[in-house]
Amino acid sequence: MDQPLMNCRYCADIAKANGVDPLGTAAKTDHWLITEMKQPWSGSLVENPQVKPLIPLFKKLIFRRGILIRPIAIATDHDYSQTGWTRVLYYHRPSSQFAQYAKQEFLIPETEGLNFTMALLQSLLKQPNNLKHYHQYQQDTTDIRELLVCTHTQVDLACGRYGTPIYRQLKRDYGHHPQSLRVWQATHFGGHQFAPTLLDLPTGQFWGHLDPAILPSLIERQGDVSSLRPYYRGWSGLQKFEQMAEGEIWKREGWAWLDYPKSGRTTQKGLKGIKQFLYPLLRLIPFQLLQMWLEQWTQEADWVEVHLQFALPKTTQISRYRVRLAAKGRVKTAVKSAAKANESMPLQEQWQYEVTQVVQCDP
Repeated sequence: MDQPLMNCRYCADIAKANGVDPLGTAAKTDHWLITEMKQPWSGSLVENPQVKPLIPLFKKLIFRRGILIRPIAIATDHDYSQTGWTRVLYYHRPSSQFAQYAKQEFLIPETEGLNFTMALLQSLLKQPNNLKHYHQYQQDTTDIRELLVCTHTQVDLACGRYGTPIYRQLKRDYGHHPQSLRVWQATHFGGHQFAPTLLDLPTGQFWGHLDPAILPSLIERQGDVSSLRPYYRGWSGLQKFEQMAEGEIWKREGWAWLDYPKSGRTTQKGLKGIKQFLYPLLRLIPFQLLQMWLEQWTQEADWVEVHLQFALPKTTQISRYRVRLAAKGRVKTAVKSAAKANESMPLQEQWQYEVTQVVQCDP
């Protein structure tokens, strides 16, 4: 590693030093499209020839139907990959209330060419129940847990600096049983200010600021859940404030919470000015794209009320929590690492929230 890189400043260091809470920063996602891609990677995944042809379809689904799609590339791996074949992992939200994303995996021969892979990806998004042309390539890997660690240095230096050592440790300690768990290097999936970051599928949990000491508890899902709270970025099945509420309930319910089908909705926000009048009205309009925009427009609220509902596995009984959050101030953070030691990093303020009330409602 050259001297300028050793001396650079990382956004993750500033976020950690200033106490930026990672909870609520997971990317809400309906579909994951994950493909093997040889390194080195460019700075922008959407410019890659394997992804670029899909961008018009992504835009159509997002802007016309409000469906959130996240493409990710994983590096070819000498333990998992097969020479001459390209792996495609596809996860999707199976219902409005769920515990895990539904998974399909395919191994496509490179001799079929890029167009064949593109046709598969489009079929997964448009006609997921009509894949008869691809059945011979489908793999039975539903029960395999996939851990993705961002090491995408070309997007932010912090991901390479902190993500790579954690990836190597996870691969060394847990990646030698590919029939049950695989560990991958991945392109950027957001939140480099919390590097090293990890995405755990099929549950869809995001993690950040990973420390080697907490890895056994995280991977083996044992011990006190509360000890993992400083590293938890949230569950990708929910929006920002709902993720904050979900993190609190997870602490109360314990590891069994991961198996409960759940959903959430933000019912009220403490807003000012025109937002306090428009928000109650606009949130009643059943147009998904409008609701996505409304969520972004009202990211800064004095207080928020969230309702979470869940079902115990193998039962139809629905339980509910009502969680109230309140703003507790702002902290400064950097959203991009500096490439050089003497290069300044612009800081921005980020609102912080705390749970002030939790009420378990009658079924």
